[in-house]
Amino acid sequence: MAAQLVPREMFFTKGVGKHRQSLQSFEHALRDAGIAQFNLVRVSSIFPPGCKIVSRQSGLEKLQTGGIVHCVMAETRTDEPSRLASSGIGLAVPAESNRFGYISEHHGYGLTHRKCADLVEDMAATMLATTLDIELDPDKAYDERREIYRAKGLIVKTRAEVQTARGDKDGLWTTVVSAAVFCY
Repeated sequence: MAAQLVPREMFFTKGVGKHRQSLQSFEHALRDAGIAQFNLVRVSSIFPPGCKIVSRQSGLEKLQTGGIVHCVMAETRTDEPSRLASSGIGLAVPAESNRFGYISEHHGYGLTHRKCADLVEDMAATMLATTLDIELDPDKAYDERREIYRAKGLIVKTRAEVQTARGDKDGLWTTVVSAAVFCY
């Protein structure tokens, strides 16, 4: 069997960038998030069993400039003045440490920080709940469903990392990024 890379740690980060060129605004957002110096590879939504969440600073110390770094990333770009851009990463961790959790991402417009945070937490918790055979009532508010998850002792923790920004008043490209970055 081939060796597999399974992250031992993960950290959250976010950033905003503005520039007259779209790509450069993205680069500035990555710099603001502290991850521009890596070759970023986007991966899907699994939080590995036993993975530890560490601070951004601690995680960055484990990575090497120019290295290939896996992350779940959300990004949104706009050049429309005052348009609200949002990016968010949500996490849901199961109570049993030997089970995997879920990471969700959202890229969009018009969501406030709080609404984007609620959305990505809800998405991650819903994905995890379906693997734990929890019956869901989609008509219930996320706050109600979150209490059901916790009361059943199945989902220990949810978390969101969100970045929002209004499009530059002079029409510069504005990019927001949020990321969950893996360390090995």
